[in-house]
Amino acid sequence: MVAGAKGAPVTVEAVQVPDPGPGEALVAVQACGVCHTDLHYREGRINDQFPFLLGHEAAGVVEAVGDGVDAVAPGDFVILNWRAVCGRCRACRRGKPWYCFDTHNASQSVRRSDGTALSAALGIGAFAEKTLVHSGQCTKVNPAIAPEIAGLLGCGVMAGFGAAINTGGVTRGDSVAVIGCGGVGDAAIAGARLAGATTIIGIDLDPGKLRWATAFGATHTVNAREADVIDAIRACTGGFGADVVIDAVGRPETWRQAFFARDLAGTVVLVGVPAPEAMVPDIPLLKFFGRGGALKSSWYGDCLPERDFPMLVELHLQGRLPLEKFVSETITLDEVETAFTKMERGEVLRSVVLLPAPS
Repeated sequence: MVAGAKGAPVTVEAVQVPDPGPGEALVAVQACGVCHTDLHYREGRINDQFPFLLGHEAAGVVEAVGDGVDAVAPGDFVILNWRAVCGRCRACRRGKPWYCFDTHNASQSVRRSDGTALSAALGIGAFAEKTLVHSGQCTKVNPAIAPEIAGLLGCGVMAGFGAAINTGGVTRGDSVAVIGCGGVGDAAIAGARLAGATTIIGIDLDPGKLRWATAFGATHTVNAREADVIDAIRACTGGFGADVVIDAVGRPETWRQAFFARDLAGTVVLVGVPAPEAMVPDIPLLKFFGRGGALKSSWYGDCLPERDFPMLVELHLQGRLPLEKFVSETITLDEVETAFTKMERGEVLRSVVLLPAPS
């Protein structure tokens, strides 16, 4: 699935996938979610390195590996990740590899039939029957989970879940507010519920999304068209504000709401990706000083794939994490453009492309 030019509809094309070189793995993709980030690539909002091979929220089976690869082997069922840590940079040496500053991608490129190199979305490019990645981008998990569910852990679900658990540090008894109840926001709600938060408030403009939030564990919902968000969150928390407020939208107005809707010494977590031109709203510095707490951004849910993906898979298989609720529909590759439209309209949490099994 190729995005050939800024804003142009995506096309299904034949591509050439090289054999894996040193440190690389060839993966037969079984399922790949349609994520907002793919749409950002198509629209040129991330960079202008067209043409792009889209798709990154994926699971599949390793077909072959290159020299020096021992963490995965042919036949392994894996979830692909876009932050394969190096183990050597200053963040990794400090014991904080989720901040790795030198993550790995495959050295070789997938190419069009005319030889043109394709830029892989987030270093993965999984809207394809096969893709080539760095072996560190493959996380082996229990194959009992359905591929269309597993792949979602590779991006959106992990981002939201990790924003609550890893970045926000939500724990038992906390109050949590989540602004934006799409896939990432609902994953944050599910994570907060699993962590033992007792008050979980979902905020959105869309009544349908608020129903989704309730299904994932929100104890309260707020329609931002009908109520002042800050006042509503305080009303749900005894007048104090929430211990953790997660902004899953990433707009200046939602970040400002998050800032003022937290309790004293509370935490704000920004996980929604802002537009390049978005600016932090004017807030008196004294307000920051007086409220204390922490203002954080969450990169990929501050996750370690080899630690977090297998854990979340097992929680799902135990019936404790309803990942299946994120899958609104399964589609074929030639339906991705329609899925983008549904996503922009807020009609789906996730459309997931199912790829045919290798013949």
